[in-house]
Amino acid sequence: MSGSLLLVEDDASISEMVENYLSKEGYRVTTVADGAEAVRVFVSGEYDLVLLDLMLPNVSGLDLLQAIRERSKVPILILSAKDGEVDKALGLRFGADDYIAKPFSLLELAARVSASIRRATQYAAAETDSAQQGGAAVTLTAGELSLDPDNFTATKRGEDIKLTAKEFHILKLFLQHPTRVYTKAMLYQLVWNEEYYGDENVINVHMRRLREKIEDDPSNPRYIRTLWGIGYRLGDG
Repeated sequence: MSGSLLLVEDDASISEMVENYLSKEGYRVTTVADGAEAVRVFVSGEYDLVLLDLMLPNVSGLDLLQAIRERSKVPILILSAKDGEVDKALGLRFGADDYIAKPFSLLELAARVSASIRRATQYAAAETDSAQQGGAAVTLTAGELSLDPDNFTATKRGEDIKLTAKEFHILKLFLQHPTRVYTKAMLYQLVWNEEYYGDENVINVHMRRLREKIEDDPSNPRYIRTLWGIGYRLGDG
């Protein structure tokens, strides 16, 4: 595997360990220990993925996350000792793609980096193919929702809905298979292309964020219904 990574971590021992391991895996790793400096470095370079600690001097990890998201769709993987559900939800709500808690396995970290870059590459390629092919798109609908798989757009009552790549693919699954029930394990395997190890927080946060964008009342969802103890299915809208 190869690619250019930006590692933002103020713990020198962790930074050196991660840089050495990922460099041996074939990645080009740029390390930064300061949030403010990370903004400058990111803007001046091109990166396939950002590894981001939340606890940073000068500019917090979440502020840096927002600054990057305003400029780029680059995959962002959070590294943090903050392992509470609130911190995971907050990080993912701000636009992070994945979260791994310290201490972590370098083998698992490398696997997540590889998977995140692969997903981003496939998504970009699909967007390019769609733009080049042109032509009429097949629109998926449910109630007042419309989704154009070819052009990667979604609308509700004619208004654009800004979805992340994962939110788009989750909604696409439900609209393509309106009668199918998806367990969390199925969603993780189909959207993340990885085995599910029981970490429900990532799924929960993405589903909550998607509902906030497509539902009139996210606490009483009509489009994506929860079947307690089983999973999710498309509602009547």
